[in-house]
Amino acid sequence: MARGGGENEGEEEGARAFHRPRRPAPEQRGSKAERKAVLDAGAWMFNVVTSVGIIMIAKLCIIPVLCLLEILFDKVRYSRNTKLSIVLVLVGVAVCTVTDVSVNSKGLLAAIIAVWSTALQQHYVHLLQRKYSLGSFNLLGHTAPAQAASLLILGPFVDFWLTNRRVDTFNYTTIVTFFMVLSCTIAVGTNLSQFICIGRFTAVSFQVLGHMKTILVLSLGFLFFGKEGLNFHVVFGMILAVIGMIWYGNASSKPGGKERQVYSAPSEKTQKHGMSSSQSEIDQKV
Repeated sequence: MARGGGENEGEEEGARAFHRPRRPAPEQRGSKAERKAVLDAGAWMFNVVTSVGIIMIAKLCIIPVLCLLEILFDKVRYSRNTKLSIVLVLVGVAVCTVTDVSVNSKGLLAAIIAVWSTALQQHYVHLLQRKYSLGSFNLLGHTAPAQAASLLILGPFVDFWLTNRRVDTFNYTTIVTFFMVLSCTIAVGTNLSQFICIGRFTAVSFQVLGHMKTILVLSLGFLFFGKEGLNFHVVFGMILAVIGMIWYGNASSKPGGKERQVYSAPSEKTQKHGMSSSQSEIDQKV
């Protein structure tokens, strides 16, 4: 009887632990503050309703979508070495991060929204900074209020739709509140670094640099929290990704590695000059 009572108590404790609401990680809250309205909702839904493997696959899909946007709208031309280096980065990150892949209809929809909204937002940020010569602080000051307002309006409804729990019923302890404020503070610096990098380089370069962050997070995790999960294919993927990033930096900086094609129409002055020269030639022939 005592044994049966212990088993029942263990089952009840396991059930309570299973149904206990998990505290959101600071990185998730920080990452939600980095996106605009649609991206915020899409990326947050994505992290809730799908697996880690499909999350990493979707993050890898952002670079090809950005390359497509730059080719279509910015008339950017990539050299062969630049393309191969991007592929090597994607393969390396996929090898060391993608483990299990399981997705449902909600996760697939959230993945599509997250990928396209992230790519469009970062491409648009680069376009605004290049077109209007906006600084990082200026752009951040104009976009941050809209991001905050959109999250306050959409966040509670999306949260209730996905988890059937209301935001106001969560147990906001002192520690939780502290990490929320800390995450929001760090997110300001993350936003600023994003605008600086995209404005100075391109959105594709920013994504390649972001995968370097993934490699560093994995390396520091194995260094400080044990080597569980560290095996040959993880190390091999990290090496491939780092080699690809170095190759990308070298290939894209060379002439012709990544250049924007400019099609300029002949100006009035050139046309007039051409007409006058042809007229003079006719006069000489006459």
